[in-house]
Amino acid sequence: MRVYRLLLDEDVPAVPPEEAGAPVPVVKPSLAVLPFANMSGDPEQEFFADGLTEDILTELSRRHELFVISRNSSFVYKGQAVNIREVAEKLGARYIVEGSVRKAGNRLRVTVQLIDSCNDSHIWAEKYDRTLDDIFEIQDEVTSAIVATLPGRIEAAQQDEVSRKKPSSLAAYECVLAAKVLHHRSTREDNAEAMKLIDRAVELDPEFAHAHAWRGCIRGQAWGYGWCDDVEAMLELAMGSIQKAAEMDDNDADVHRLMAALAIIQNNLSQAQYHQERALALNPNYDLVVVQMGELLTWQGRPEEGAEWIRKAMRLNPHFPVRFWSHLGKAHFTARLYEEALSDFLRLPSMDAVQAGLAAACHSFLGNAQQAQDCVEQVRVMQPDATAEKLLSGLHYGREEDAAHFCEGLRTAGLE
Repeated sequence: MRVYRLLLDEDVPAVPPEEAGAPVPVVKPSLAVLPFANMSGDPEQEFFADGLTEDILTELSRRHELFVISRNSSFVYKGQAVNIREVAEKLGARYIVEGSVRKAGNRLRVTVQLIDSCNDSHIWAEKYDRTLDDIFEIQDEVTSAIVATLPGRIEAAQQDEVSRKKPSSLAAYECVLAAKVLHHRSTREDNAEAMKLIDRAVELDPEFAHAHAWRGCIRGQAWGYGWCDDVEAMLELAMGSIQKAAEMDDNDADVHRLMAALAIIQNNLSQAQYHQERALALNPNYDLVVVQMGELLTWQGRPEEGAEWIRKAMRLNPHFPVRFWSHLGKAHFTARLYEEALSDFLRLPSMDAVQAGLAAACHSFLGNAQQAQDCVEQVRVMQPDATAEKLLSGLHYGREEDAAHFCEGLRTAGLE
């Protein structure tokens, strides 16, 4: 055996690909779903187990932030006892989903677990016990629950790794991931940092549609909260980024979710409806899409239906962002359910001026004069020039009676 040693000129430093101008490929989290094992000894359950696996694969493939190994590759291991690390290496997948189906009498138990093959650790596990009244309904329900939870658990598992790296060393996907985390904190400082990271992601890979979509989302947040010097320019940048993402990939649910969000902010509820329905068709189990459907229904004057959609999003993702409580509080307020709305707003770590205004209106309608006045004082501390009309601009009611209802509650509380 011949052995060679290569001597490099130490005076010539290595140049990272991104600095040399070469494109940096996006490395998405790779995931393989192994065929669920039929533990029942009942051949009829084999069809259910295979169908469940295929449905999970199909639905996960809708998530553009994941790289899902094809059915043909993963089903090679059907009926085999496998070594997770070896299978992961052969399939080129970091994360492995495996599960089982067991039938006992009229009951069915489905178990599922998510494994990180790098360290052989279990990230998440769950079991679902159901009666066999409608096996296809069970299949849909379990698929929805698993598909809604898995991407969030993968993202959460990666956040610790990303937090240990310097921003300059992050790849495009990791920049997007870190930017999302900062975005969900909903503060001016975190938004500014998120903007830097998302710009870095686009710089690293200009063809990464998902990065352009989130670039628009983060700039839309800055525009919506007024965290910028030129709001019109910021809105134009947000819309341009989302439109660019749509031109690159019109089948990304995030793209249509964000286009719907911008339409809502502009009080164009009919256009928002189109994009919202498109996003739902592309990914009906995406919690951010589902919760936004609840928001839209609230603004359209159907808050009871809106609250149901928001609660569905909470069930889909048990680790949902805390802002979901704000959406639910707005739906309950609009439905004139003031006690429920106050309970929702109290779950927020802090309230912005609009949320405090809604709480003030709730107290005023309940006859809690002192609490209403206290909330108005909070509004004035955050926004000294606040009026009922100015706070109303942060809401997007399509019906005049809902807008008048909010203003009436604030004026009764003492804010003209």
